[in-house]
Amino acid sequence: PMITMSSVVVNTTDVDRLAEFWGQLLGVDIDHRSGEWFIWLKPQPDLGVSLAFQKVSEPTPGPRRLHVDLGVDNLDEAEQQALSLGASRVAERSVGDFTWRVMADPDGNEFCMSMH
Repeated sequence: PMITMSSVVVNTTDVDRLAEFWGQLLGVDIDHRSGEWFIWLKPQPDLGVSLAFQKVSEPTPGPRRLHVDLGVDNLDEAEQQALSLGASRVAERSVGDFTWRVMADPDGNEFCMSMH
């Protein structure tokens, strides 16, 4: 069978807040809702994967086992945009000449940004 990834789901206690943050950061609108428990964002044009948010009763504990990587064309500008929307910077890391920034969304979910 052909299997394709349709979405990446983030657990959160506030689906509206995270959908607004990620929608603004990625430049996409809400695709649809399922009651108060799920919000799916529209995929970015021609890229196919949607980000979705699932309401949970309390924050998911433990180390982050999954995170989103964002490719950007200007790392400093992308970081400033994320910060202005409520993100925080966790760290800057490098391996050789490859540098990326580890950020956290308003719920503390880590994501990375690096140059395309």
